[in-house]
Amino acid sequence: MAYKVGKCQLPILLHRTGMSQQELALRLGVTRQQINKYNKNRAVMSYQVAYNVSVILGCSMSELYEWEVEQ
Repeated sequence: MAYKVGKCQLPILLHRTGMSQQELALRLGVTRQQINKYNKNRAVMSYQVAYNVSVILGCSMSELYEWEVEQ
């Protein structure tokens, strides 16, 4: 069984932690626009970005996205 990346859960995780897109962008060293692309599912985080986001938000990398079973 294989999985594929689904919807980004970043909006939920940011809300849960009370962190803004701007704050996350500053901590990652990227633009707020880049974070917005992840939020709107216009871009998928690289492994490195996903790891850093998970550390900052205190979650696992697998929580950053919904995971769908690939048919």
